[in-house]
Amino acid sequence: MIVNITLPDTAYDITIDQLQTLTINKKVVVVTNPTISKLHLEYLLSKLDIKDLSVVTIPDGEQYKNMKTIEDILEHCFEHKLNRSSLLIAFGGGVIGDMTGFAASIYQRGIEFIQIPTTLLSQVDASVGGKTGVNNKFGKNLVGAFHQPQAVYIDPFFLTTLPKREFSAGIAEIVKMAVCFNKDFFEWLENNDLSDSENIKVAIAKSVETKAWVVSQDEKEKGLRAALNYGHTFGHVIENETNYDTYLHGEAVGIGICMANDVSVKIGLMTENESSRVKTLLEKYNIPTQYTVNDVEDFYEHFFLDKKSLDNKIKFILAKGLGDCTITDEVSKNDILEVLRVF
Repeated sequence: MIVNITLPDTAYDITIDQLQTLTINKKVVVVTNPTISKLHLEYLLSKLDIKDLSVVTIPDGEQYKNMKTIEDILEHCFEHKLNRSSLLIAFGGGVIGDMTGFAASIYQRGIEFIQIPTTLLSQVDASVGGKTGVNNKFGKNLVGAFHQPQAVYIDPFFLTTLPKREFSAGIAEIVKMAVCFNKDFFEWLENNDLSDSENIKVAIAKSVETKAWVVSQDEKEKGLRAALNYGHTFGHVIENETNYDTYLHGEAVGIGICMANDVSVKIGLMTENESSRVKTLLEKYNIPTQYTVNDVEDFYEHFFLDKKSLDNKIKFILAKGLGDCTITDEVSKNDILEVLRVF
């Protein structure tokens, strides 16, 4: 299956199928990590017809998503004399994709890159749309650029070696898409098991179609695209508070979705039953839905470092029932604090 994404300055295909041989007549650097390299690099290399190819392996984990690692990628590129017509291939999960894309965006003021995502989270969300970047001490993805890939190749084969916890973390992003944009898809998720290989292909395709549609409407996140951060405003604070080493990104998003839904229920955008259905679906895949907020005021202050906050107002993405959402900066501090106190 091929999903096309068309933007003002570019267009590219997202291919969901077994990876076919890629013939590339330019210098190429594959960016990956030790885990993926051990499992799948040989398979990838068998699919690449490239005369001048090298591989840079960077540490595995969100805690390495920083400027030091970007420097390591760039150093490899300079040592191998890449030029403006060269290409990077991101081969890994969302962390690899975000950093490879960012490195590509700044190497000699911008070169091309391709996404070959290997985790469910990156296949359904992170690899599509051109968001790239790194974390710093102030928060998640606060340094980065919009830099679209030339192509995305999603091979469900890579999921066969994905740990159950990583698989579940990806499902949180699938749930996000359904709750915000497609009630029928949400109900399909309630009634189908995503551990089934055919069902997960359907879910990937539906999620990618949704993401592509949203990005084509709003590439630079001026409005609608911010809705894809449903659950993330809370989730990013959780990740920051726990130093990115307690929860996988999708797990933090799952908790964040529950927090956001509690706000929606409180201000009348969602019923208790609808919120409960979302929570039940997350828990079906062992996605955490609980978190202990130790200091509600400190947690609240972290919101102001979020990229979506503007002029001392915090933007929240809140579900409106199932299948719709709203982006608002009109939620009172008191309502947010009351929700946080419950946690």
